[in-house]
Amino acid sequence: MPSRPRGGVAPGFSWKEDTTVTTPAGTTPAGNAPAVHEADDDPVLSVRAALRSPKRLKTEILAGLVVALALIPEAISFSIIAGVDPRVGLFASFTMAVTISIVGGRPAMISAATAAIALVVAPVAREHGFDYLVATVLLGGLFQVVLSVLGVAKLMRFIPRSVMVGFVNALAVLIFTAQLPHLIDVPWLVYPLVAVGLGVMVFLPKLTSVVPAPLVAIAVLTAAVLAFGWDVPNVGDEGALPESLPALFLPDVPLTTQTFAIIAPYALAMALVGLLESLMTAKLVDDITDTHSNKTREGWGQGVANLVTGFFGGMGGCAMIGQTMINVKVSGARTRISTFLAGVFLLILVVALGDVVALIPMAALVAVMIMVSVATLDWHSIAPRTLKLMPRSETLVMLVTVAATVITHNLAIGVILGVVTAMVLFARRVAHLTSIEKVSEADTDHDGEVDTRVYKVHGELFFASSNDLIYQFDYVGDPRNVVIDLTGADIWDASTVATLDAIRHKYANKGKSVEIVGLDGAGLERLDRLSGRLGEGH
Repeated sequence: MPSRPRGGVAPGFSWKEDTTVTTPAGTTPAGNAPAVHEADDDPVLSVRAALRSPKRLKTEILAGLVVALALIPEAISFSIIAGVDPRVGLFASFTMAVTISIVGGRPAMISAATAAIALVVAPVAREHGFDYLVATVLLGGLFQVVLSVLGVAKLMRFIPRSVMVGFVNALAVLIFTAQLPHLIDVPWLVYPLVAVGLGVMVFLPKLTSVVPAPLVAIAVLTAAVLAFGWDVPNVGDEGALPESLPALFLPDVPLTTQTFAIIAPYALAMALVGLLESLMTAKLVDDITDTHSNKTREGWGQGVANLVTGFFGGMGGCAMIGQTMINVKVSGARTRISTFLAGVFLLILVVALGDVVALIPMAALVAVMIMVSVATLDWHSIAPRTLKLMPRSETLVMLVTVAATVITHNLAIGVILGVVTAMVLFARRVAHLTSIEKVSEADTDHDGEVDTRVYKVHGELFFASSNDLIYQFDYVGDPRNVVIDLTGADIWDASTVATLDAIRHKYANKGKSVEIVGLDGAGLERLDRLSGRLGEGH
Protein backbone atom coordinates (compact mmCIF):
# COMPACT_ATOMS: atom_id res chain seq x y z
CA MET A 1 0.00 0.00 0.00
CA PRO A 2 1.62 3.29 -1.02
CA SER A 3 2.40 5.68 1.75
CA ARG A 4 0.30 8.79 1.90
CA PRO A 5 1.96 12.19 1.69
CA ARG A 6 3.03 13.86 4.88
CA GLY A 7 3.65 17.43 5.86
CA GLY A 8 7.21 18.62 5.32
CA VAL A 9 9.46 18.68 8.35
CA ALA A 10 12.84 20.38 8.43
CA PRO A 11 15.57 17.85 7.56
CA GLY A 12 18.41 16.83 9.84
CA PHE A 13 20.60 19.70 10.95
CA SER A 14 23.72 20.48 8.97
CA TRP A 15 25.84 23.56 8.44
CA LYS A 16 25.51 24.12 4.71
CA GLU A 17 27.19 26.48 2.29
CA ASP A 18 26.81 26.13 -1.48
CA THR A 19 27.00 22.37 -2.13
CA THR A 20 29.46 21.48 0.60
CA VAL A 21 28.32 20.31 4.03
CA THR A 22 30.78 20.66 6.85
CA THR A 23 30.40 18.54 9.97
CA PRO A 24 31.67 19.71 13.38
CA ALA A 25 34.88 17.84 12.77
CA GLY A 26 35.37 19.42 9.38
CA THR A 27 34.73 16.18 7.51
CA THR A 28 32.20 15.00 4.96
CA PRO A 29 29.03 13.61 6.53
CA ALA A 30 27.97 10.05 5.97
CA GLY A 31 25.45 11.03 3.33
CA ASN A 32 28.17 12.36 0.97
CA ALA A 33 31.01 10.08 2.00
CA PRO A 34 31.89 6.55 1.00
CA ALA A 35 30.75 3.77 3.28
CA VAL A 36 32.51 3.97 6.62
CA HIS A 37 34.38 1.07 8.17
CA GLU A 38 34.30 -0.40 11.64
CA ALA A 39 37.26 1.30 13.34
CA ASP A 40 39.16 -1.85 14.28
CA ASP A 41 38.62 -3.30 10.76
CA ASP A 42 40.05 -0.28 8.97
CA PRO A 43 43.68 -0.94 7.92
CA VAL A 44 44.59 2.62 8.89
CA LEU A 45 43.31 2.01 12.44
CA SER A 46 44.48 -1.59 12.85
CA VAL A 47 47.11 -2.23 15.52
CA ARG A 48 48.57 -5.05 13.45
CA ALA A 49 48.87 -2.81 10.39
CA ALA A 50 50.43 -0.02 12.46
CA LEU A 51 53.07 -2.39 13.84
CA ARG A 52 54.03 -3.28 10.26
CA SER A 53 54.29 0.37 9.19
CA PRO A 54 57.27 2.29 10.61
CA LYS A 55 55.70 5.62 9.60
CA ARG A 56 52.36 4.86 11.28
CA LEU A 57 54.08 3.42 14.35
CA LYS A 58 56.20 6.55 14.72
CA THR A 59 53.08 8.72 14.53
CA GLU A 60 51.36 6.65 17.22
CA ILE A 61 54.39 6.71 19.54
CA LEU A 62 54.99 10.45 19.26
CA ALA A 63 51.28 11.18 19.61
CA GLY A 64 51.18 9.13 22.82
CA LEU A 65 54.14 11.09 24.19
CA VAL A 66 52.53 14.46 23.43
CA VAL A 67 49.26 13.37 25.08
CA ALA A 68 51.11 12.09 28.15
CA LEU A 69 52.81 15.46 28.60
CA ALA A 70 49.48 17.26 28.24
CA LEU A 71 47.81 14.92 30.74
CA ILE A 72 50.12 15.71 33.64
CA PRO A 73 49.05 19.26 34.60
CA GLU A 74 45.38 18.52 33.98
CA ALA A 75 45.40 15.32 36.07
CA ILE A 76 46.98 17.27 38.89
CA SER A 77 44.45 20.11 38.65
CA PHE A 78 41.53 17.66 38.53
CA SER A 79 42.85 15.99 41.67
CA ILE A 80 42.74 19.36 43.39
CA ILE A 81 39.12 19.81 42.24
CA ALA A 82 38.23 16.41 43.70
CA GLY A 83 40.05 17.23 46.94
CA VAL A 84 42.57 14.39 46.73
CA ASP A 85 46.34 14.01 46.43
CA PRO A 86 47.70 14.81 42.91
CA ARG A 87 49.03 11.26 42.67
CA VAL A 88 45.43 9.98 42.72
CA GLY A 89 44.60 11.83 39.50
CA LEU A 90 47.86 10.85 37.82
CA PHE A 91 47.46 7.17 38.61
CA ALA A 92 43.81 7.32 37.51
CA SER A 93 44.88 8.77 34.16
CA PHE A 94 47.43 5.95 33.73
CA THR A 95 45.02 3.12 34.53
CA MET A 96 42.14 4.65 32.55
CA ALA A 97 44.24 5.15 29.40
CA VAL A 98 45.85 1.70 29.46
CA THR A 99 42.62 -0.14 30.23
CA ILE A 100 40.44 1.66 27.69
CA SER A 101 43.08 1.08 24.99
CA ILE A 102 42.38 -2.64 25.42
CA VAL A 103 38.65 -2.85 26.16
CA GLY A 104 37.29 0.36 24.58
CA GLY A 105 35.34 0.56 21.34
CA ARG A 106 36.90 3.71 19.86
CA PRO A 107 40.58 3.45 18.83
CA ALA A 108 42.78 6.52 19.46
CA MET A 109 40.37 8.06 21.98
CA ILE A 110 41.95 9.15 25.27
CA SER A 111 40.30 8.44 28.61
CA ALA A 112 41.73 9.70 31.90
CA ALA A 113 40.81 11.67 35.01
CA THR A 114 38.50 14.53 33.99
CA ALA A 115 37.04 17.69 35.47
CA ALA A 116 33.46 16.47 34.96
CA ILE A 117 34.03 13.34 37.05
CA ALA A 118 36.07 15.28 39.60
CA LEU A 119 33.18 17.69 40.14
CA VAL A 120 30.73 14.80 40.64
CA VAL A 121 32.82 12.86 43.18
CA ALA A 122 34.28 15.86 45.04
CA PRO A 123 31.42 16.03 47.61
CA VAL A 124 31.99 12.37 48.54
CA ALA A 125 35.69 12.93 49.21
CA ARG A 126 34.98 16.12 51.13
CA GLU A 127 32.17 14.78 53.31
CA HIS A 128 33.00 11.08 53.73
CA GLY A 129 36.69 10.62 52.94
CA PHE A 130 38.90 8.94 50.37
CA ASP A 131 37.67 5.38 50.91
CA TYR A 132 34.09 6.38 50.12
CA LEU A 133 35.31 8.17 47.00
CA VAL A 134 36.98 5.00 45.72
CA ALA A 135 33.85 2.98 46.56
CA THR A 136 31.85 5.51 44.52
CA VAL A 137 34.19 5.08 41.56
CA LEU A 138 33.82 1.29 41.72
CA LEU A 139 30.03 1.47 41.88
CA GLY A 140 29.99 4.06 39.10
CA GLY A 141 32.02 1.73 36.88
CA LEU A 142 29.61 -1.09 37.61
CA PHE A 143 26.66 1.16 36.71
CA GLN A 144 28.34 2.01 33.41
CA VAL A 145 28.77 -1.65 32.52
CA VAL A 146 25.12 -2.41 33.34
CA LEU A 147 23.74 0.64 31.51
CA SER A 148 25.82 -0.14 28.43
CA VAL A 149 24.70 -3.76 28.33
CA LEU A 150 21.10 -2.50 28.57
CA GLY A 151 21.67 -0.39 25.44
CA VAL A 152 22.17 3.17 26.68
CA ALA A 153 24.48 3.86 23.71
CA LYS A 154 21.45 3.67 21.40
CA LEU A 155 20.20 6.92 22.93
CA MET A 156 22.93 8.73 20.97
CA ARG A 157 20.60 8.72 17.95
CA PHE A 158 18.41 11.26 19.76
CA ILE A 159 21.18 13.88 19.90
CA PRO A 160 20.62 16.23 16.93
CA ARG A 161 23.40 17.72 14.87
CA SER A 162 22.84 21.22 16.25
CA VAL A 163 23.66 19.88 19.72
CA MET A 164 26.81 18.21 18.37
CA VAL A 165 27.92 21.52 16.85
CA GLY A 166 27.22 23.28 20.16
CA PHE A 167 29.06 20.52 22.02
CA VAL A 168 32.14 20.97 19.85
CA ASN A 169 32.10 24.77 20.09
CA ALA A 170 31.54 24.69 23.85
CA LEU A 171 34.44 22.28 24.17
CA ALA A 172 36.68 24.70 22.30
CA VAL A 173 35.63 27.55 24.61
CA LEU A 174 36.20 25.46 27.76
CA ILE A 175 39.63 24.32 26.61
CA PHE A 176 40.64 27.93 25.98
CA THR A 177 39.20 29.34 29.21
CA ALA A 178 40.90 26.58 31.19
CA GLN A 179 44.22 28.10 30.13
CA LEU A 180 43.40 31.59 31.42
CA PRO A 181 44.55 30.93 35.02
CA HIS A 182 47.99 30.16 33.57
CA LEU A 183 47.99 33.52 31.74
CA ILE A 184 46.88 35.79 34.59
CA ASP A 185 49.23 37.22 37.24
CA VAL A 186 52.26 35.47 35.72
CA PRO A 187 55.73 36.78 34.74
CA TRP A 188 55.71 38.71 31.49
CA LEU A 189 58.01 36.13 29.90
CA VAL A 190 55.10 33.69 29.82
CA TYR A 191 53.38 35.63 27.03
CA PRO A 192 56.25 35.61 24.49
CA LEU A 193 56.87 31.95 25.32
CA VAL A 194 53.24 31.11 24.54
CA ALA A 195 53.47 33.17 21.33
CA VAL A 196 56.62 31.30 20.25
CA GLY A 197 54.96 27.97 21.00
CA LEU A 198 51.94 28.92 18.90
CA GLY A 199 54.24 30.07 16.09
CA VAL A 200 56.05 26.73 16.08
CA MET A 201 52.78 24.79 15.87
CA VAL A 202 51.40 27.01 13.09
CA PHE A 203 54.45 27.16 10.81
CA LEU A 204 56.39 23.94 11.46
CA PRO A 205 53.78 21.68 9.78
CA LYS A 206 54.22 23.76 6.62
CA LEU A 207 57.89 22.69 6.55
CA THR A 208 57.80 19.13 7.88
CA SER A 209 55.53 16.65 9.63
CA VAL A 210 58.27 14.23 10.68
CA VAL A 211 57.80 15.18 14.34
CA PRO A 212 54.53 16.45 15.84
CA ALA A 213 54.65 20.22 16.14
CA PRO A 214 53.35 20.21 19.76
CA LEU A 215 56.25 17.99 20.84
CA VAL A 216 58.74 20.31 19.12
CA ALA A 217 57.14 23.34 20.79
CA ILE A 218 57.38 21.71 24.24
CA ALA A 219 61.02 20.73 23.66
CA VAL A 220 62.07 24.14 22.30
CA LEU A 221 60.43 26.16 25.09
CA THR A 222 61.75 23.85 27.82
CA ALA A 223 65.27 24.06 26.41
CA ALA A 224 65.08 27.86 26.19
CA VAL A 225 63.82 28.26 29.76
CA LEU A 226 66.52 25.98 31.13
CA ALA A 227 69.30 27.53 29.00
CA PHE A 228 68.53 31.11 30.01
CA GLY A 229 67.43 30.33 33.55
CA TRP A 230 64.09 32.10 33.20
CA ASP A 231 61.85 31.97 36.24
CA VAL A 232 58.43 30.99 34.89
CA PRO A 233 55.76 28.61 36.22
CA ASN A 234 56.42 24.97 35.39
CA VAL A 235 54.73 21.59 35.79
CA GLY A 236 56.38 21.06 39.17
CA ASP A 237 54.50 24.08 40.52
CA GLU A 238 51.18 22.33 39.86
CA GLY A 239 51.70 19.66 42.54
CA ALA A 240 53.87 16.81 43.76
CA LEU A 241 54.60 13.99 41.30
CA PRO A 242 54.52 10.35 42.49
CA GLU A 243 57.73 8.47 43.20
CA SER A 244 56.35 4.91 43.16
CA LEU A 245 54.05 2.70 41.10
CA PRO A 246 50.33 2.47 41.88
CA ALA A 247 49.28 -0.41 44.13
CA LEU A 248 46.05 -2.36 44.61
CA PHE A 249 43.63 -0.65 46.95
CA LEU A 250 40.43 -1.90 48.55
CA PRO A 251 38.26 0.83 50.11
CA ASP A 252 37.62 0.38 53.81
CA VAL A 253 33.87 0.99 53.88
CA PRO A 254 31.11 -1.07 55.52
CA LEU A 255 29.10 -3.16 53.05
CA THR A 256 25.72 -1.92 54.21
CA THR A 257 22.62 -0.36 52.72
CA GLN A 258 23.59 2.88 54.42
CA THR A 259 26.88 2.97 52.51
CA PHE A 260 25.03 2.23 49.29
CA ALA A 261 22.56 5.04 50.00
CA ILE A 262 25.47 7.45 50.47
CA ILE A 263 27.47 6.59 47.35
CA ALA A 264 24.78 5.43 44.89
CA PRO A 265 23.50 8.89 43.83
CA TYR A 266 27.04 10.11 43.15
CA ALA A 267 27.98 6.84 41.43
CA LEU A 268 24.96 7.03 39.13
CA ALA A 269 25.68 10.68 38.30
CA MET A 270 29.30 9.78 37.59
CA ALA A 271 28.21 6.89 35.35
CA LEU A 272 25.80 9.03 33.32
CA VAL A 273 28.17 11.98 32.94
CA GLY A 274 31.05 9.69 31.99
CA LEU A 275 29.00 7.77 29.45
CA LEU A 276 27.59 10.91 27.86
CA GLU A 277 30.96 12.62 27.48
CA SER A 278 32.64 9.43 26.26
CA LEU A 279 29.98 8.56 23.70
CA MET A 280 29.84 12.13 22.41
CA THR A 281 33.62 12.15 22.06
CA ALA A 282 33.56 8.77 20.29
CA LYS A 283 31.01 10.14 17.82
CA LEU A 284 33.21 13.18 17.22
CA VAL A 285 36.25 10.98 16.51
CA ASP A 286 34.11 8.86 14.19
CA ASP A 287 33.40 12.01 12.16
CA ILE A 288 37.06 13.01 12.06
CA THR A 289 38.30 9.59 10.95
CA ASP A 290 35.31 8.64 8.75
CA THR A 291 34.95 5.35 10.63
CA HIS A 292 32.31 3.75 12.81
CA SER A 293 33.08 2.62 16.35
CA ASN A 294 31.27 0.24 18.69
CA LYS A 295 29.52 2.59 21.13
CA THR A 296 28.18 -0.21 23.32
CA ARG A 297 31.67 -1.63 23.74
CA GLU A 298 32.98 1.86 24.45
CA GLY A 299 30.34 2.30 27.14
CA TRP A 300 31.06 -0.90 29.06
CA GLY A 301 34.76 -0.38 28.39
CA GLN A 302 34.55 2.91 30.27
CA GLY A 303 32.92 1.01 33.14
CA VAL A 304 35.67 -1.61 33.18
CA ALA A 305 38.32 1.13 33.10
CA ASN A 306 36.71 2.83 36.10
CA LEU A 307 36.59 -0.48 37.98
CA VAL A 308 40.30 -1.03 37.33
CA THR A 309 41.02 2.56 38.30
CA GLY A 310 39.06 2.20 41.53
CA PHE A 311 40.94 -0.94 42.52
CA PHE A 312 44.18 1.04 42.14
CA GLY A 313 42.90 3.90 44.29
CA GLY A 314 42.10 6.26 41.39
CA MET A 315 39.47 8.98 41.21
CA GLY A 316 37.76 7.66 38.07
CA GLY A 317 37.42 9.35 34.72
CA CYS A 318 36.01 9.26 31.20
CA ALA A 319 36.98 10.35 27.69
CA MET A 320 39.17 13.46 27.62
CA ILE A 321 38.04 15.54 24.71
CA GLY A 322 40.96 17.97 24.62
CA GLN A 323 43.61 15.25 24.80
CA THR A 324 41.69 13.18 22.26
CA MET A 325 41.82 16.12 19.86
CA ILE A 326 45.57 16.40 20.44
CA ASN A 327 45.93 12.71 19.71
CA VAL A 328 43.63 12.40 16.69
CA LYS A 329 43.39 15.82 15.06
CA VAL A 330 46.74 17.45 15.88
CA SER A 331 49.09 14.46 16.05
CA GLY A 332 47.29 12.24 13.54
CA ALA A 333 47.01 9.10 15.70
CA ARG A 334 44.47 6.49 14.65
CA THR A 335 45.03 3.29 16.67
CA ARG A 336 44.89 1.90 20.20
CA ILE A 337 48.68 2.08 20.33
CA SER A 338 48.69 5.83 20.94
CA THR A 339 46.15 5.50 23.76
CA PHE A 340 48.07 2.66 25.41
CA LEU A 341 51.39 4.50 25.11
CA ALA A 342 49.89 7.73 26.46
CA GLY A 343 49.20 5.87 29.71
CA VAL A 344 52.55 4.11 29.75
CA PHE A 345 54.50 7.29 28.96
CA LEU A 346 52.55 9.14 31.64
CA LEU A 347 53.62 6.62 34.27
CA ILE A 348 57.22 6.67 33.10
CA LEU A 349 57.33 10.45 32.97
CA VAL A 350 55.90 11.07 36.45
CA VAL A 351 57.65 8.19 38.25
CA ALA A 352 61.01 7.72 36.53
CA LEU A 353 61.47 11.17 34.97
CA GLY A 354 59.48 13.27 37.39
CA ASP A 355 62.35 15.67 38.06
CA VAL A 356 62.72 16.37 34.34
CA VAL A 357 59.01 16.68 33.63
CA ALA A 358 58.63 19.12 36.52
CA LEU A 359 60.87 21.55 34.60
CA ILE A 360 58.58 21.84 31.56
CA PRO A 361 57.20 25.39 31.48
CA MET A 362 53.43 25.64 31.69
CA ALA A 363 53.61 28.14 28.83
CA ALA A 364 54.45 25.27 26.46
CA LEU A 365 51.43 23.21 27.51
CA VAL A 366 49.17 26.27 27.44
CA ALA A 367 50.24 26.94 23.85
CA VAL A 368 49.40 23.35 22.91
CA MET A 369 45.93 23.56 24.45
CA ILE A 370 45.21 26.92 22.78
CA MET A 371 45.99 25.34 19.42
CA VAL A 372 43.69 22.47 20.30
CA SER A 373 40.85 24.89 21.08
CA VAL A 374 41.38 26.72 17.77
CA ALA A 375 41.40 23.45 15.83
CA THR A 376 38.34 22.15 17.68
CA LEU A 377 36.04 25.13 17.13
CA ASP A 378 33.74 24.74 14.13
CA TRP A 379 34.48 28.13 12.61
CA HIS A 380 32.15 27.50 9.68
CA SER A 381 29.20 27.15 12.06
CA ILE A 382 29.63 30.70 13.38
CA ALA A 383 30.39 32.37 10.06
CA PRO A 384 27.89 35.21 9.34
CA ARG A 385 26.81 33.61 6.07
CA THR A 386 26.09 30.28 7.78
CA LEU A 387 24.15 31.94 10.60
CA LYS A 388 22.09 33.84 8.03
CA LEU A 389 21.19 30.65 6.16
CA MET A 390 20.45 28.46 9.18
CA PRO A 391 16.94 28.26 10.69
CA ARG A 392 16.79 30.30 13.89
CA SER A 393 15.66 27.27 15.87
CA GLU A 394 18.81 25.32 14.94
CA THR A 395 21.05 28.25 15.85
CA LEU A 396 19.20 28.65 19.15
CA VAL A 397 19.81 24.99 20.03
CA MET A 398 23.51 25.42 19.32
CA LEU A 399 23.70 28.59 21.45
CA VAL A 400 21.81 26.99 24.35
CA THR A 401 24.22 24.05 24.31
CA VAL A 402 27.25 26.34 24.27
CA ALA A 403 25.92 28.74 26.91
CA ALA A 404 24.80 25.99 29.32
CA THR A 405 28.11 24.17 28.99
CA VAL A 406 30.26 27.25 29.46
CA ILE A 407 28.22 28.51 32.43
CA THR A 408 28.14 25.17 34.27
CA HIS A 409 31.55 23.93 33.05
CA ASN A 410 29.78 20.61 32.49
CA LEU A 411 29.47 19.23 28.97
CA ALA A 412 26.81 16.75 30.08
CA ILE A 413 24.48 19.49 31.33
CA GLY A 414 24.99 21.46 28.14
CA VAL A 415 24.15 18.48 25.95
CA ILE A 416 21.05 17.60 27.99
CA LEU A 417 19.69 21.15 27.86
CA GLY A 418 20.50 21.35 24.16
CA VAL A 419 18.59 18.14 23.46
CA VAL A 420 15.60 19.33 25.53
CA THR A 421 15.57 22.65 23.65
CA ALA A 422 15.74 20.85 20.31
CA MET A 423 12.85 18.57 21.30
CA VAL A 424 10.67 21.49 22.40
CA LEU A 425 11.36 23.47 19.23
CA PHE A 426 10.79 20.42 17.06
CA ALA A 427 7.47 19.67 18.77
CA ARG A 428 6.43 23.29 18.33
CA ARG A 429 7.36 23.26 14.65
CA VAL A 430 5.58 19.98 13.92
CA ALA A 431 2.51 21.07 15.88
CA HIS A 432 2.11 24.08 13.61
CA LEU A 433 2.00 21.79 10.57
CA THR A 434 -1.31 20.32 11.72
CA SER A 435 -4.47 21.64 10.03
CA ILE A 436 -8.21 20.87 9.94
CA GLU A 437 -10.27 21.29 6.79
CA LYS A 438 -14.08 21.44 6.96
CA VAL A 439 -15.35 19.80 3.78
CA SER A 440 -18.01 22.03 2.18
CA GLU A 441 -19.90 19.14 0.59
CA ALA A 442 -21.91 17.13 3.11
CA ASP A 443 -24.59 14.45 2.83
CA THR A 444 -28.25 15.36 3.17
CA ASP A 445 -31.21 13.37 4.48
CA HIS A 446 -34.49 12.68 2.61
CA ASP A 447 -35.79 16.11 3.59
CA GLY A 448 -32.83 17.82 1.93
CA GLU A 449 -31.27 18.92 5.23
CA VAL A 450 -27.58 18.54 5.91
CA ASP A 451 -27.10 15.16 7.51
CA THR A 452 -23.31 14.69 7.71
CA ARG A 453 -20.34 17.00 8.15
CA VAL A 454 -16.82 15.81 7.22
CA TYR A 455 -13.65 17.19 8.77
CA LYS A 456 -10.28 16.30 7.22
CA VAL A 457 -7.29 16.47 9.58
CA HIS A 458 -3.75 16.78 8.20
CA GLY A 459 -0.48 16.46 10.09
CA GLU A 460 1.07 14.62 13.02
CA LEU A 461 -1.14 14.40 16.09
CA PHE A 462 0.63 14.28 19.44
CA PHE A 463 0.45 16.14 22.75
CA ALA A 464 1.66 19.46 21.32
CA SER A 465 -0.57 19.51 18.25
CA SER A 466 -3.70 17.75 19.53
CA ASN A 467 -4.37 19.94 22.58
CA ASP A 468 -5.99 22.62 20.40
CA LEU A 469 -7.80 20.07 18.24
CA ILE A 470 -10.82 20.03 20.52
CA TYR A 471 -11.56 23.72 19.77
CA GLN A 472 -11.65 23.28 15.97
CA PHE A 473 -15.15 21.73 15.73
CA ASP A 474 -18.60 23.32 15.61
CA TYR A 475 -20.37 21.21 18.23
CA VAL A 476 -23.56 23.29 18.13
CA GLY A 477 -23.87 24.01 14.42
CA ASP A 478 -22.79 20.65 13.00
CA PRO A 479 -25.43 18.12 11.86
CA ARG A 480 -26.18 14.92 13.71
CA ASN A 481 -23.46 12.88 11.95
CA VAL A 482 -19.81 13.97 12.02
CA VAL A 483 -16.97 12.21 10.22
CA ILE A 484 -13.36 12.95 11.20
CA ASP A 485 -11.13 11.83 8.32
CA LEU A 486 -7.58 11.08 9.51
CA THR A 487 -6.27 9.80 6.16
CA GLY A 488 -3.76 12.66 6.14
CA ALA A 489 -2.81 12.35 9.79
CA ASP A 490 -1.22 9.99 12.30
CA ILE A 491 -1.88 9.39 15.99
CA TRP A 492 1.33 9.21 18.03
CA ASP A 493 0.35 9.24 21.70
CA ALA A 494 -2.32 8.80 24.35
CA SER A 495 -2.89 12.57 24.56
CA THR A 496 -4.33 12.54 21.04
CA VAL A 497 -6.57 9.57 21.81
CA ALA A 498 -7.83 11.36 24.92
CA THR A 499 -8.55 14.46 22.82
CA LEU A 500 -10.54 12.44 20.28
CA ASP A 501 -12.51 10.84 23.13
CA ALA A 502 -13.27 14.33 24.45
CA ILE A 503 -14.50 15.42 21.00
CA ARG A 504 -16.78 12.38 20.82
CA HIS A 505 -18.05 13.12 24.33
CA LYS A 506 -18.90 16.76 23.45
CA TYR A 507 -20.82 15.71 20.35
CA ALA A 508 -22.59 12.91 22.30
CA ASN A 509 -23.79 15.45 24.87
CA LYS A 510 -25.59 17.20 22.01
CA GLY A 511 -27.08 13.99 20.63
CA LYS A 512 -24.67 13.69 17.72
CA SER A 513 -22.47 10.80 16.62
CA VAL A 514 -18.82 10.85 15.52
CA GLU A 515 -17.09 8.42 13.17
CA ILE A 516 -13.31 8.41 12.83
CA VAL A 517 -12.03 7.06 9.50
CA GLY A 518 -8.83 6.91 7.48
CA LEU A 519 -6.45 5.50 10.08
CA ASP A 520 -4.31 2.44 9.52
CA GLY A 521 -1.25 0.75 10.98
CA ALA A 522 0.09 1.77 14.38
CA GLY A 523 -2.19 4.82 14.62
CA LEU A 524 -5.32 2.70 14.23
CA GLU A 525 -4.01 0.11 16.69
CA ARG A 526 -3.26 2.85 19.24
CA LEU A 527 -6.76 4.33 18.88
CA ASP A 528 -8.50 0.96 19.19
CA ARG A 529 -6.45 -0.01 22.23
CA LEU A 530 -6.76 3.25 24.21
CA SER A 531 -10.03 4.83 23.17
CA GLY A 532 -12.55 4.89 26.00
CA ARG A 533 -9.97 3.76 28.55
CA LEU A 534 -8.34 7.08 29.39
CA GLY A 535 -11.05 8.73 31.45
CA GLU A 536 -14.47 10.25 30.91
CA GLY A 537 -13.69 12.02 27.67
CA HIS A 538 -12.55 15.30 29.14
